[in-house]
Amino acid sequence: MAIALLGNTIPTGAILYVLITIFGPISGAHFNPAVTLSFTLRRDITPRDAGLYIVVQITGAIFGVLAAHVMFEHPLIDPSTTSRSGIGQWVAEFIATFGLVGTILTCLKMRPEAVPMTVGLYITAAYWFTSSTSFANPAVTIARAFSDTFAGIAPVDVAAFVTVQLIAACCATIFFRWMLNEPTQS
Repeated sequence: MAIALLGNTIPTGAILYVLITIFGPISGAHFNPAVTLSFTLRRDITPRDAGLYIVVQITGAIFGVLAAHVMFEHPLIDPSTTSRSGIGQWVAEFIATFGLVGTILTCLKMRPEAVPMTVGLYITAAYWFTSSTSFANPAVTIARAFSDTFAGIAPVDVAAFVTVQLIAACCATIFFRWMLNEPTQS
């Protein structure tokens, strides 16, 4: 299991660095509905744009799973049977998502050029320090329900994960607004 986890974390962190570096200047690198929710609450993006981003994020994540299935010759539709439920998993997802949103918001204020590196490193580390392996992204959570691999999540467990991730994003947005001494926008 540890080798599989290591084999999953390194490419995930590396590609996050690349994708955020490339798409940050174009779209703000919005790949994560929880982060998009945070930016909407901060009024950095409009609710309309947020809704469009979220549809594209979820659709893109599902297409990514389907592409991986084709590349690795798995059945195209292969729902996960991996149970991810219970307080430990939900607390882990809260911590993973809260920390991810905090990393992004703090870096944007203090060192914007470091966002790609810090997000890639944070997710790489969070795979290891959380019992949930740090999905920290509702689009990823939904997409992983379509893949019966060790990284999957049973469809029945998706709603709880997504709910916890969205609550964590809201809490992180409020906390880091206070911590970074940012004014509340009206």
